[in-house]
Amino acid sequence: MVRKNPPFAHGMQVAEPTGDLRPHPATLASLFDFVCSQYPDHDAVTCGAESVTYRELSLVADRIAASLSALELPADALVAIYLDRSIEMVAVMLGVIKAGAAYLPLDPTYPEARIHQTLDDAEPAVILTDDKRAVGLRENFDQVHTVDELLLTEAYPVHTHQPAPEDLAYVIYTSGSTGQPKGVMVTHHNVIRLLEQTSHWFSFNEHDVWTMFHSFAFDFSVWEIWGCLLSGGRLVIVPYTVSRSAEDFYALLTSEHVTVLNQTPTAFSLLMQAETRLTPRPLALRFVIFGGEALNLRSLLPWFNRHGDDRPRLINMYGITETTVHVTYRRILASDALTQTESLIGEPIPDLQLHLLDSNLQPVAPGETGEICIGGGGVALGYLNRPELTAERFIADPFDANGRLYRSGDLARRRTDGELVYLGRADRQVKINGFRIELGEIESTIISYPGSAQACVIPYNDATAGLCLVAYFAAAPSVDPVALRAFVAQQLPAHMRPTFYVRMKSLPLNANGKVDRDALPPPSVAMPPSQPVPARTQEERIAACWHRVLKNDAIGLNDNFFDVGGSSLLLAALRNELQTSLERTIPVTWLFEYATIRSLAAKLNSESQEKAPLQLAAQHKLAQQRDSFTRMRSLRGGSR
Repeated sequence: MVRKNPPFAHGMQVAEPTGDLRPHPATLASLFDFVCSQYPDHDAVTCGAESVTYRELSLVADRIAASLSALELPADALVAIYLDRSIEMVAVMLGVIKAGAAYLPLDPTYPEARIHQTLDDAEPAVILTDDKRAVGLRENFDQVHTVDELLLTEAYPVHTHQPAPEDLAYVIYTSGSTGQPKGVMVTHHNVIRLLEQTSHWFSFNEHDVWTMFHSFAFDFSVWEIWGCLLSGGRLVIVPYTVSRSAEDFYALLTSEHVTVLNQTPTAFSLLMQAETRLTPRPLALRFVIFGGEALNLRSLLPWFNRHGDDRPRLINMYGITETTVHVTYRRILASDALTQTESLIGEPIPDLQLHLLDSNLQPVAPGETGEICIGGGGVALGYLNRPELTAERFIADPFDANGRLYRSGDLARRRTDGELVYLGRADRQVKINGFRIELGEIESTIISYPGSAQACVIPYNDATAGLCLVAYFAAAPSVDPVALRAFVAQQLPAHMRPTFYVRMKSLPLNANGKVDRDALPPPSVAMPPSQPVPARTQEERIAACWHRVLKNDAIGLNDNFFDVGGSSLLLAALRNELQTSLERTIPVTWLFEYATIRSLAAKLNSESQEKAPLQLAAQHKLAQQRDSFTRMRSLRGGSR
């Protein structure tokens, strides 16, 4: 069978035909249908042992789209998707787009309070979820439907509304400085031009294998999902537990022959460390694309020493949610890791304009620091239901009478050699592991706890935890720090939770009456245990590992790791400590399922030392996902 080029592949051999067969005007839905017509029997999405072809994925998405159309959604409808990472989730996203609606991704790992806050703000027309989550949602929201309900609907009207390029494609929520998250509205055109304008650098094609490593509520996933599916590649869904284990993820990269890897620098650092501990395996990678946070070029030297700088190619792409994932491109070479000490972000994507401006929106001279302001085709519509904030951040372009600029709040300078150097934030926003975090939102959450009077949250570079957050707070004597930490965990997603808490009588102030952050003491992580219990032998060995990783000796045997300062990065460190101390393999899934010293000790005691441990939780989740998609496939009467 003769294969034709996917929509954004350039520089490839074209057997036939002449002319451009892509749909015009193009939308995510129409381009996917075009790719599906070219590669109907190619595997589109893989999750564990299950794979579906483009034809199968399209048929299920069409069924979902038709059922959504039966609900008579308005043309600009927003549909919330509250599902675990799975093939089913991708099919639902595609079905929402095909129905002419926009999707609102809700990460199931976020606290329920955060999910409800987002739903209250966004007011989606429909919420799509699974049977278990639907029960709780229906107590507070209307139009909650399960995916099975849509697939079992008997009437399948033809959905007539076709999205236009200017229509909304998705809304992704980011942290807000006032304690209120904000939804960024992005169009079909915003996404499509991103792929078109970067195609000359990458030439993605139907032979590529991508990972969906990131949460679909994080905008890096937009590049992963649509970059793959609109170029005819295969998308590998990375289970959440695998994404938290660098060793398991490395194994997945090799077994699935992944060619396109997208990573935050923090996640890639863990992957590099894991590779040095493991027996090297052949990698099929063509590209490693960085984004989400500042990249330390020198940190890549060990990778270049092992792999060189051509296969794979390493690319740094600075980006912002409000300007559609990526803004700049710079290839990183081994020579950069040897000679460069600054975070170089490269050149703007061709259809974007990057200006470095002062407070009066005037260009700064080379060598001077300015705010990064972005104009061009990637600038989003604005913030959902936030007209005042939209007007503040999305402004008229002083250099283009018909254009708009997005004021990013990021700082940079242009060197005399033309290189752009990223310098961080102008405000109190930080990026940790790719997530944009407004420190004010965390402080507002802490202060809202009864008895709390003051709070200040700062980033802190810990030798073990890496870049993390420290919360300093002053509160009434009756406030239990453990209860405060638990309250914050109920309100904020994991990437926004402080690793360390420091209680103070009052926070130091400067001459202007503001918190003097320079006068804050080094973080103290001592937290009272919830249930101090004398340790036994196995528990004592595990507790010693906890103490070393968390730098906290006051931990009870029944304390949850994530409630006493644990994080994803610290989990990797804990796993290494445990495996060294206990001289056995510890599946990362166990550390999620048995998150206390006592429960993990009981699990280890019940396992034979000779028996190779199984990743039970991950296998169970994958089995559920396979059952779910098998159900969808059987409903249309097809199988592979």
